[in-house]
Amino acid sequence: MSRIVEGSAVAVRVPASAANLGPGFDSIGLALGVWDELEVDVTGSRLVIEAEGEAHAEVPRDPSHLVYRSMLATWHELRVPAPFGLTLRCRNAIPHSRGLGSSASAIVAGVAAAAALAGTDTDTPGGMALINDIASTLEGHPDNASASVYGGLTVSWADDDPNAETRWRTAQLVPHEDLRPVVLLPADRLPTHEARAALPPQVELAAAAANSGRTALLTQALTRSPDLLLPATRDWLHQEQRRSYYPLTMAMVDRLRAAGHAATVSGAGPSVLVLATTHNVQAVTDIVAVHDGWDVLQPEIAASGVRVVSREPRATV
Repeated sequence: MSRIVEGSAVAVRVPASAANLGPGFDSIGLALGVWDELEVDVTGSRLVIEAEGEAHAEVPRDPSHLVYRSMLATWHELRVPAPFGLTLRCRNAIPHSRGLGSSASAIVAGVAAAAALAGTDTDTPGGMALINDIASTLEGHPDNASASVYGGLTVSWADDDPNAETRWRTAQLVPHEDLRPVVLLPADRLPTHEARAALPPQVELAAAAANSGRTALLTQALTRSPDLLLPATRDWLHQEQRRSYYPLTMAMVDRLRAAGHAATVSGAGPSVLVLATTHNVQAVTDIVAVHDGWDVLQPEIAASGVRVVSREPRATV
């Protein structure tokens, strides 16, 4: 059995993500060029967690920290003993509880760091599939996690083959060159578990059928026909059900869609994601500018996902 020795170190970068993109509930994700960074040192002393940036004063500094818990889960999966004494330095740029995958990115960062320290080559397809599988399992669904693992535009699903090597599978799509995401951040936050609580356990067959058709159309619109983005982002499964949780968000979505823009709730919200193009970004920002209370981000689509940017893993057998 391999073990991670004192003095090992690793540094990781991971992008934000927007999930669902309208009808692609729990399956479609888009990586955004807002990056969290993590450094881990194996000290052999005690657990030290340092944080700066977004919500740095709110995150725990004890074993309940999400990155640390994700690292422990990864070592358990890999059957590698957790090393004694770690220092985690977290530099957070992804807004928390806004629908930009901050929890998923923390999980992905922790999984990637732990795997690298255990000697996994995280740059290989097998290494990436391992990170994706563990992170999606910990997150409970693969949309945000897979986008943060692979970057770009992802479609993910659970493998129903009991003999499959991984539980989760992901296909990477190439987004259309004109696609320009615009993110509208409200002042309010909404924890994902609260947004999930608003969803019914069952949906009507007609709604499921309508949503399936638009999800199929969404892949075409995102990759080849951006002129179809408005109809392709119509959702039946989660946005209306959460309207009372974020009325200002839904009012902005309604306003933008009425003007012809492909506005959706980003993930579980309350941020708004507009799938704009090079031709209408300015029109979107003009509409938002006359309404107070919104910060506007125009991140690039992150072409790559999580990356181990430096390491000295020194795992031994």
